[in-house]
Amino acid sequence: MATAPRAQYTAPAQLGHWLVVLLIVAAYAVAWTMVDLKLSPTKLKLFNYHKWIGVTVFALAALRLAWRLGHRPPPLPAGMAAWERQAAEIAHRLLYLLMFAVPLSGWLMSSAKGFQTVYLGLLPIPDALGKNAALGQALTEVHEALTWLLLALVALHAAAALKHHFVDRDDVLRRMLPQWRRRS
Repeated sequence: MATAPRAQYTAPAQLGHWLVVLLIVAAYAVAWTMVDLKLSPTKLKLFNYHKWIGVTVFALAALRLAWRLGHRPPPLPAGMAAWERQAAEIAHRLLYLLMFAVPLSGWLMSSAKGFQTVYLGLLPIPDALGKNAALGQALTEVHEALTWLLLALVALHAAAALKHHFVDRDDVLRRMLPQWRRRS
C-alpha cells in the first residue's frame, strides 16, 4: 500500500526561504565585522556589501510574499496545539514584516546620514530622506533594535523547527527541506 506524499513547501518557496536565511546570516556577519573597524576602504566596502545584502533580502521578501499569497503553505500537523498554530502564524507574519522593516530602516538611516545606496555599485537607489544627522542617529537605533528583534525571532523560529523535528518528531522541519534531503 502506497503512502500519501508528505506535505511540503513548493521548490520556489524552499529556495526563497534558504536564500533569505543565508543572506541574513551574511548580513549579520558583515555587520558585526564592519562596526568595529576604523574608517578605511575595507570598512566602506563592507558597508556596501551589507547594504546590497539588505536590498536583496527586501527584494526576495517581496517575491516570497507574492509567491506565498498565491500558494498556500502545507498544513500544520493535525495534532498541533491551537496555541502553537497561533504562535506559528504570528511568528511568520512578524518574520515577513521584519524582512521588510530591517532593510527599509537601513535605507532610511543611510539616506538621513547622507550615504546613498548604489545597489551592486551599479544601480543608485534614490535617498528617501534628506541629510539629517539627528534623524540618522535615531534611525540607527531603530535599525539596530529591529535587527536584534529579527535575530531573536529567527532563533525562536529555528528552535521551534528543531523542537518539532527532535521532540515532536513531526514533518514541520522536513517540509522546508529539498526533496533530495528527505528520507522516508
